[in-house]
Amino acid sequence: MSNLAGSQTLTRTRSTLQSYYQLTKPKVVALMLLTAVVGMCLAMPGALPLQQSLLGLLGIGLMAGSAAAFNHLIDQRIDAIMARTYKRPLPSGDLSSAKVFVFAASIGAIGFVVLVTWVNTLTAVLTFASLLGYAVIYTMYLKRATPQNIVIAGIAGAMPPLLGWVAVTGELHANAWLLVMIIFIWTPPHFWALAIHRKDDYAKADIPMLPVTHGVDYTKTSILLYTILLALVCAMPVLVGMSGQIYLASSTILSAGFIYHAWKLKYKSDNKQAMETFKFSIYHLMLLFVALLVDHYL
Repeated sequence: MSNLAGSQTLTRTRSTLQSYYQLTKPKVVALMLLTAVVGMCLAMPGALPLQQSLLGLLGIGLMAGSAAAFNHLIDQRIDAIMARTYKRPLPSGDLSSAKVFVFAASIGAIGFVVLVTWVNTLTAVLTFASLLGYAVIYTMYLKRATPQNIVIAGIAGAMPPLLGWVAVTGELHANAWLLVMIIFIWTPPHFWALAIHRKDDYAKADIPMLPVTHGVDYTKTSILLYTILLALVCAMPVLVGMSGQIYLASSTILSAGFIYHAWKLKYKSDNKQAMETFKFSIYHLMLLFVALLVDHYL
């Protein structure tokens, strides 16, 4: 009996830890940290300062996870309604609101202390501003107020490469803001593709996403136009001398792929194309920043 009880306790513990891990949206945070690493590397002509780099990533990651957990907390009513999110830890009853609040506040505070103490104050302040932008301004207000919610709030999610840059240099730079601009322009077509796929869920939850307020066809046109704009912005690192031919070739191919998916979504769409476009957008951003990194070192 004791062995069975011990096994059940271990299973419950693992399930609880998994729920807390899920709160941090680890895949999203991993992509954010990749862009932060690229920001760090492009900021330094030589070797990265080890302490500032590792502790910078730790602090940024903890505060990004905190913002994600606060998003779970604030959106739990909406999450319970939507098919994509009803199994999340709060609507499923795996964790209580009080526990999620303590967890989110704790890892956010730890991340802030790490950045202030061992990195620099500017990185800590900018990361905290990003947390507020996503968890408070977007989740509590903009998400429910306007169909342009993801456009206006996109700056908060676009900050990681700038945060990485500042973590190792202690200063802002125009090239870092260019990396932010790439993610800022990438965010609307990325998210709107998902919003098309989940249009009925957003309508049921009374969230004014663009497909709900302006229709799917209008949203498809917006996605296509944004991917064209994104292609132009993605070429700018070459124009300002930040990157070279390897990045230019890579960004051209990736931009052409994103535009093709957006064109297909607009003119040759089926039930799967919105999610195909959404999935491609993730690979687009990931590979684009990998290309920046490869070009920098080769």
